[in-house]
Amino acid sequence: MQRLLEGYRAFRAKRWPYEKQHYEELAEGQRPKTLIIACCDSRVDPATIFDARPGELFIIRNVANLVPPYSLDGGLRGTSAAVEFAVRKLEVETILVLGHAQCGGCMAALDHTIGQDMVFLRPWVALLEPALERCAHEADPLTALERESVKVSLENLRAFPFIADAMRDRGLKLEGARFGVADGRLEILDWAAGAFQFVT
Repeated sequence: MQRLLEGYRAFRAKRWPYEKQHYEELAEGQRPKTLIIACCDSRVDPATIFDARPGELFIIRNVANLVPPYSLDGGLRGTSAAVEFAVRKLEVETILVLGHAQCGGCMAALDHTIGQDMVFLRPWVALLEPALERCAHEADPLTALERESVKVSLENLRAFPFIADAMRDRGLKLEGARFGVADGRLEILDWAAGAFQFVT
């Protein structure tokens, strides 16, 4: 907690004087154009990667940047609820699913190392099962699965009726990307080619 308080004091002393007016405007409401669904890995911060100011991005973070299949089973679905809010209330223009290198969730799915006692994590990472089959014979299965995890989430997003409606009615775009932790490079999913291409 001490480190957090030190960080807050530095924020107030160094950034707040320059950002005060911006925050006053944000207090009137948020209007982000982009929803980013990213991994909760501490090394992969979307706001830092995309050099975004407060209010620019609506961000959902969870293990392995996953979106569960659309379901009305009455369960508590935090990711789906946040997606619904972003699309139906904030009317974001783009949804970006952001995967990354050295993803622990993907590693665990590949190695089957999640114990039975991990009662929440185990079924969550099981969402990657369809992608595991597609990566079984890849030379670098982890990198392949990190890319496929993005595709799994995008496939699931397309099945949400309100997303399909927004894509048809107002041009909502779905995009995918993967960030390299060690080299800082970003690759974007090329829908036409079905492959990821590095941003130059």
